[in-house]
Formats: sequence, C-alpha cells, structure tokens
Amino acid sequence: MSDLNKIPVTVITGFLGAGKTTLVRHLMANPGGRRLAILVNEFGTAGVDGDILKSCADENCPAESIVELANGCICCTVADEFIPTIEALLARPERPDHILIETSGLALPKPLLKAFDWPPIRSRVTVDGVIALADAEAVAARLFAPDPAALQAQREADESLDHETPLSEVFEDQIACADLVLLSKADLAGEDGLARARAVIEAEAPRPVPILPVREGVVDPRVVLGLKAAAEDDLDARPSHHDGAEDHEHDDFDTVVIEIGEITDPEDLKTAIAELARAQNVLRVKGYVAVEGKPMRLLVQAVGARVRAQYDQPWGDRARRSELVVIAEHDHLDADAIRSALKV
Repeated sequence: MSDLNKIPVTVITGFLGAGKTTLVRHLMANPGGRRLAILVNEFGTAGVDGDILKSCADENCPAESIVELANGCICCTVADEFIPTIEALLARPERPDHILIETSGLALPKPLLKAFDWPPIRSRVTVDGVIALADAEAVAARLFAPDPAALQAQREADESLDHETPLSEVFEDQIACADLVLLSKADLAGEDGLARARAVIEAEAPRPVPILPVREGVVDPRVVLGLKAAAEDDLDARPSHHDGAEDHEHDDFDTVVIEIGEITDPEDLKTAIAELARAQNVLRVKGYVAVEGKPMRLLVQAVGARVRAQYDQPWGDRARRSELVVIAEHDHLDADAIRSALKV
C-alpha cells in the first residue's frame, strides 16, 4: 500500500498537565474536514481524559471513535492493547481519515513509534508526526531537576555518574522524539519565560525542531496535522535514554484513586490540593467532584500546586461520586496522608 493510502497518525506527547487533552479538544472542534479517531492513554486504571473528550464528540469524531486505554502505559502494552485497538479502529465501517493518540504524561514515545513498524499495521498507517507539548512556565523554571546547577556540577566532576531524575528522562525522551514542540500556557510564562523555555528545549533537542507558543491549545490544525514525517522510518534520529533496553519501568511513579464524597466549597478543595502538592511533591491531580447543591460535576485538574476547577456537565444518571486520581513519584506517595489532606 502506498503512503498516500495509509491513514496518518499524530502522536501527542508531553509531560503531566502540559495541555495534551486541551489540544485534542481543539483539534476535534477544528478537524479541517477530517473524520477523526482518538486513542487516549492514562497512567493508572481510572480514566479522566477519555471522558472529557467523549463529552466533545460530534459527527466528525463520534464517541465510538474515542477509545481509552487506562490499564497501563501505552508504550508498555503495545502487543496486548495498542495493536488490537488500532486494528479495531481500522476495521470500522467508516475508517478515520486521521488518528490522534494522546499518550499519558509518563509515556516514552519511542517504544510507541517502534510499534508502527509492526507488520499488522505498517502497511495501513503512518506516523504523520509527533507533537510534544511542554508547559512553558514549568520548563522555564527547570522543574524537571530539583537543582540543575548542582546536578551539572556533579556531572562535570564525574561523567560516569547519571544523576538525572526520572522526570527529566521522560521530558528529554519526549522532546527527542518530537517533530514539533508546542509551548503551552504561554500567557503564564510571559516573554522572558518563553525565551528561557525555548532555550531549554533547543538544548535538549537532538535536531532542530519548530517551537511554537500556544494558549489554551489553540493552534491552526494545518500546523500540527499533515506533517508527513513518517516517524516510524526515522527512529535513529530520535534517540532515547532507553535505546537498547528490552523494556522500561514506571516504578518511579505511582498513582492512587481517592474518593472524597461530596464537598461544600471548591475553593477549600483547591487550597488542599495545592498544599498537598507542596508537602508531598505530588505531580498531578485530576478527576470529578460532586459539590453539594450543584447539579453539574466539577472537573478538577492540578499540575503541582497550580489547580484549576470548572463545572463541565450535569451528572445526569451517573452516580455523584467524587474521585480524584493522584500521581506522584513512588517514594513520595503516601495514600493515607493524601486521603487525610483531601478531607475538606
């Protein structure tokens, strides 16, 4: 099958809370005449992003074309889940014109790219491009290493030492695989922050890549779709910390789902989450919360101490259950302490 007949796939990667789901929602609303299918992966067993995207389904991307994998990192479940899911999408009566894959914030993109070289799908799909989102404010502050200056000094003293944190390896692998980097939350970073973030990414990227600032995921779909990168044929140009390894581990990260019951004041919850992030180095909190007297469910999303909450849709026939997914580095996750902190 020629490349013209292959269905293009765009892989959307990026660190926790960088704005991947916001970008996908924007592309769903502005598909450029394409019939989309979406595969969304979350770290842990409780999915939130898939539900958000299904609430935005329309004729260009019906709910049945939005598939969620919430049973582990997509780059670790290629054979068991990813390949069958892609084959099922390709077998639909109306094949999609373009597939978007939103990876979890902890996923390494290169193992996923390697899967597109597998015979069952290689003749039918091609990786149109890898889009990496990076939180401009966070990158400008170099949050991926606790003390970058001390870290660099240690490396210079002993080049055999590897003191990189797990978060920095994930970030660097995502940038190394990218065909385009979008600096999200540009308004929060400001011009100086954007310049610092751009410098960090340019230093990490193994080859020149376009870097564009975006706000609220708004970008012309012509910029991100139709890159024709054929990334599955270009793996050597996308180095990874895990090249040569048979697999990789996510034991450095852990997740816990907390049920907190109905709350009375969303501001109290936001304050509790921010304090939790500072006290226990929590990376990400997301989920739906029932607020007393409110028919709408409250969507809560936090990156570190930055917390956002908004009412997204009525509970309807669904149980009014408040569930928050909390992601932290393994050594910092104390489920009992998290439950206690979120009793507001």
